[in-house]
Amino acid sequence: MKNKYLNLALSLTAVAAMTFSSVGSTAVLASSSDTSAESVSDTSSVSSSESKKGPGNGEMPPEKPDSESDSMSKGPGNGEAPPAKPDGESGMGPGSSGSTEGHGGPGGKMSGGPGGAPGSSSSDISYTAVNEYNEDTTVTGESIASTGTDENAVLVTDGATVTISDASVTRESSDSTGGDDSSFYGVGAAVLVKDGTAYISDTTIDTDAAGGAGVFAYGDGIAYVEDTTITTEQNTSGGIHAAGGGTLYAYDVTATTNGESAAAIRSDRGGGTMVIDGGTYTSNGTGSPAVYCTADISINDADLVATGSEAVCIEGLNTLRLYDCSLTGDMPTDNEQNDCVWNVILYQSMSGDSEEGNSTFQMVGGDLTAKSGGMFYTTNTESTFVISDVDITYADNSDFFLKCTGNSNGRGWGSTGSNGADCTFTAIKQQMEGNILWDSISELDFYITESSSLTG
Repeated sequence: MKNKYLNLALSLTAVAAMTFSSVGSTAVLASSSDTSAESVSDTSSVSSSESKKGPGNGEMPPEKPDSESDSMSKGPGNGEAPPAKPDGESGMGPGSSGSTEGHGGPGGKMSGGPGGAPGSSSSDISYTAVNEYNEDTTVTGESIASTGTDENAVLVTDGATVTISDASVTRESSDSTGGDDSSFYGVGAAVLVKDGTAYISDTTIDTDAAGGAGVFAYGDGIAYVEDTTITTEQNTSGGIHAAGGGTLYAYDVTATTNGESAAAIRSDRGGGTMVIDGGTYTSNGTGSPAVYCTADISINDADLVATGSEAVCIEGLNTLRLYDCSLTGDMPTDNEQNDCVWNVILYQSMSGDSEEGNSTFQMVGGDLTAKSGGMFYTTNTESTFVISDVDITYADNSDFFLKCTGNSNGRGWGSTGSNGADCTFTAIKQQMEGNILWDSISELDFYITESSSLTG
């Protein structure tokens, strides 16, 4: 094993940011039938502070699998450090309270948001597997096939270290149930790392079973996935998935999902850490964003596409950082439960799957495309957006750049009349178009810095 590390330079450099002195034509605030326009303060500033460090609270990711490429050692932007972040602790922008008491939003589940109603506890869960590894093992060139109901093809337990390379892993079952046990605990995933470490490289993973995630890291499990192709067909079958505190590193992975509630990059109850470098991640199902975030997720130089859903959902006290990524969403317009159509949402669903608190979306470089609806929506939560030097393409039917409001509770996101958002939005070297909407039950601090502009 070569001693190579993924250096994503996840600590955002803190510098003093610039101010803007008047709204003028730069920030246009528009009202709609369900919002009352408020005014932005005439002078707003962003000061410097010590920034939050990346995954693992600043720790470098552990060793990655063997690779001849030296590209893994580069940080975002080909080794360059990301631009400055706004003032605030724990990744929060100016004006954020840092409280763990939040509000809420949507997710990648078919109804109400990720997770739905609370399900089993971890003590109630039992696993069956075709190959269960409880001691150190190397698997090369093998085919591992699972056809059992809610069965894992590979299960790593008891602190084992398992290396899988040049293999084929398949999971097919018409009787599998999916649901919370699959989403929260990895029941029925093709590869589940529950307690131990798995190194997976140059492998093909295909699933056609409800709850058939490709690679799932849960609890004390750590998964490294490199140069691997993952395809899932059924509902609640994410491509790569972390929950219950699991840790997953992915390098140049191609993951395609085709079911509902099956984000290509997926997390769920109990969160965890995901660090992703390179690769292509495509979600084709309804309610399946490219990234569904209830964890600490950092992604560098990846293509992220949702063809039947918003691009990103972040729920509760969790963070998504994107560096030099291409991100695209295409949310349907025919769901009567939704008050609007959006591309990136930060919210709290009240399902219990995510701790309440500040949701954070940071995007540095790359491009962001909405093929339907407005760009950014936040509701029923505290939220922080930081975007810097992103090439943005807007949908033809876009009616807002940022919407910071309550919601009609069609999905159970808080109580109507008290489910607004408390949002801080910071633009750095960013060109923006569209209207900003917020209502009387929400708070918005909007910072335009370093030659950014907003035209609405």
